[in-house]
Amino acid sequence: MAELLHLFGPWFWFIVAGLLLIGELLSPGVFLMWLGGAAILTGLADLALGLGWAAEAITFGLTALISVFASWKPVTSKWSPKSDQPHLNQRLNGFVGRTIVLDQAIINGSGKVRIEDALWDVDGEDAPAGAKVKLTGVKGLRLLASKIE
Repeated sequence: MAELLHLFGPWFWFIVAGLLLIGELLSPGVFLMWLGGAAILTGLADLALGLGWAAEAITFGLTALISVFASWKPVTSKWSPKSDQPHLNQRLNGFVGRTIVLDQAIINGSGKVRIEDALWDVDGEDAPAGAKVKLTGVKGLRLLASKIE
């Protein structure tokens, strides 16, 4: 690696930056862009200061870490935009808050409710079939219910 750095000098980092940025264009995501930026900054530092290979490697490592961590929050905040259908593909969460009549009694903490022509497992305090329960949450693929008096 040291021989390669001496052969190309500071231009090594600009070549690495170009390859990383091309890789960014060819792959999904935005990770290689920050590493490419770190390579450009390392090349500029090498041009200005004439760094040795160890200092170049440390500079690249530090600028890569700083750029990735500095960009993490702004980039990830855009990954989950607010939706007008927050429970899409999370069907059970859409049932929370409903009041439902038990289809099968809750015995030893487990029973069943019928919602939209489907039978769902429900956990809660024991209650007879036909009792009204309020769905309070989801645990895995099971609904959580509390008995309504």
